[in-house]
Amino acid sequence: MNWVFAVGLILLAVAAAADFLGGRVMRSGPLYLIGAAGCGCLAVTGGFALTGHLVTLDVAGWLGDPLPGQRAAVLAADRLSGLFLAMAFGAALPVSVAFASWAWRQGPRPGRLGATYALALGAVAVIVTARDAFTLLFGWEALTAAFYLLAGAERHRRDRAGAAQITFAFGKVSGAALLLGLLLLAAGSHSILLASFAHAPLGASRTAAQVLLLTGFAIKGGLVPFQIWLPRGYAAAPGPARAIMAGVCVNVAFYGMWRTLALLGRAPGWLVGAVLVLGALTALLGIAHAAVQNRLSRVIAYSSIENTGLIVTGFGVALTGAAIGNRVLVATGMLAATLQMVAHTAAKSLLFTSAAGLEAGAGGDDLELLRARPRRTPWSGFGLVVGSVTLAGLPPSVGFVSEWFLLESLMQQFRVPGLGYRLVLALAGAAVALTAGFAGVTFVRLVGLVAKRNGPEPVRGAPLTYGWSGRGAVIVLSVCCLAIAAVTPLEIRVIAAGLSPVVPSSLVMGALKSPWVLQPPFAGFSILSPSWLWLEMPAMLLLIVLLTWAASGRRLLRVRRVPAWRSATIGVDGTDSYTAFGYANPTRRVLAGVLHTRTEVQEIMLAEVEQDPGTGAPERDEEAEAPEVAHLRYASDVVEVFETYLYRPAGRAFLAVVAVAKRLQSGRLDAYLLYMLIALIAVIAVATALA
Repeated sequence: MNWVFAVGLILLAVAAAADFLGGRVMRSGPLYLIGAAGCGCLAVTGGFALTGHLVTLDVAGWLGDPLPGQRAAVLAADRLSGLFLAMAFGAALPVSVAFASWAWRQGPRPGRLGATYALALGAVAVIVTARDAFTLLFGWEALTAAFYLLAGAERHRRDRAGAAQITFAFGKVSGAALLLGLLLLAAGSHSILLASFAHAPLGASRTAAQVLLLTGFAIKGGLVPFQIWLPRGYAAAPGPARAIMAGVCVNVAFYGMWRTLALLGRAPGWLVGAVLVLGALTALLGIAHAAVQNRLSRVIAYSSIENTGLIVTGFGVALTGAAIGNRVLVATGMLAATLQMVAHTAAKSLLFTSAAGLEAGAGGDDLELLRARPRRTPWSGFGLVVGSVTLAGLPPSVGFVSEWFLLESLMQQFRVPGLGYRLVLALAGAAVALTAGFAGVTFVRLVGLVAKRNGPEPVRGAPLTYGWSGRGAVIVLSVCCLAIAAVTPLEIRVIAAGLSPVVPSSLVMGALKSPWVLQPPFAGFSILSPSWLWLEMPAMLLLIVLLTWAASGRRLLRVRRVPAWRSATIGVDGTDSYTAFGYANPTRRVLAGVLHTRTEVQEIMLAEVEQDPGTGAPERDEEAEAPEVAHLRYASDVVEVFETYLYRPAGRAFLAVVAVAKRLQSGRLDAYLLYMLIALIAVIAVATALA
């Protein structure tokens, strides 16, 4: 199976080379099909690794003899790596097929979008299978560069260029945090192999390394307060590239957290509490912003922040179990977080892929511009509905199962000793429950896009959306969001195998009360059968329809129908009808304390007075004077709290320091020699103090 792993990476390299050498036709779609084949090979590699067979690829052996005893630049997939390979590249396969269909309809794009796409996927494979610190950092920096290029693929537009710069800046900060953390562990273990870090001595150095590693991974995932890059970066990327970033690549952040727990184990109590609080706050803040956005891409991007918070909250439950020595609680938290991650991967890949099809025909992603657009593109519209239902956590989708497990894991606080842990878990549970409620409100707007009958006319000359291959990819992703819930017991068996390097699989398998009935790994608490829901819900719907038909007879078909969102405004159409902005306005008011909602009512015109074309003076009607009509402009906006009150003041302070530092560049050689002498003395002093 090693050769399949190698073929997958080689195919991604060929796809990147085809963008440079293949010409116009190759860049219009075939290179993404080559990438899809590579994703298929890597997904198969992950599935094989899940069975317990170690898949290795000695890259250093291709370049020469490795360092004695270090075995650097070796890629290997164990069960945990196999889980992430199968999940990430299983989603990347249909997204790549949709990418090919989209690129063929759109034509060649400026820049090297195909090469950047291949670079991002290759970096994910390297990170997940790296077995030493150097290879991990190499893949991480490659992914940072790929994110910058994807977010800046349309940097000729002013807003996109700024998004790419912010994405790159946060990516470099995350890389710096990982570098420092890995250096501390390498110094303690005297090796750069990741497996050796488990033997690093306990103490402040190991704790600092754990904090730095979790911080670096949290930045890439978009955890508060590092989340401001994510909606900008995702929204700036073109078409299905957003699905690659949000549905596939972001999983490396969670892989890093999982691997950190497997290697370093127990974390200090204050760090556990911080992870739980930040995870719950991220989920609530992300869905609050998603509920009031007016651009489809930003709604989905902010919901990615929400999902990051939910996943990290489940990870915090696992850290709590590790801190108190309760391995069953570790299994409960890891299972809930991994189920949520699977739901996020499937739903986010589907939503961004469907959104690319909708935007291509509408010429933009404003919700008002997209009104009724899904009715003209039913395939993308269907994907939008299924993805929205999944992220809203409604049955029978995979999102319902994952959120049920997450809430069940947070309800185990009574098993945890210590008031501090119990209080933090209770607060996190309340925040997650509130988040689930607002998620339903958020995605009702997106489903309403499909129900709307009247909308703007299609843009003339706009390219068609997806061909049959792209439509098939949307259907495959939609089926995954729904069908995985029906076979959740099988999914848990796969997850138990993948999590075995972190927690014994037998503990995770405790979630199976019977072959088709689920429970938290703590027996006797509660049960759920998603498979039974798949049978029960359609049967109940059919029964209700039959009973209604029997009670009403033919009157059932003579129901008065009105367009959706009329809201008692019969006969009001066009710009005066109920809009997506108006639907979100109550949320802006309710969450004004969180979002810092700003409202402005401005009088822009008192009366419409016609002017004399000859003199320019207003014409007067001697018989009757037209009544004055007030024209008001209403605007409501929300504030990104951390950007406004943290990063902007810090940016101003940094620029002030830079302005002062510029004075040191005098251009005099003796001044530069003095700076070098001061730096040398400082280095010697620090080295002496540490010795």
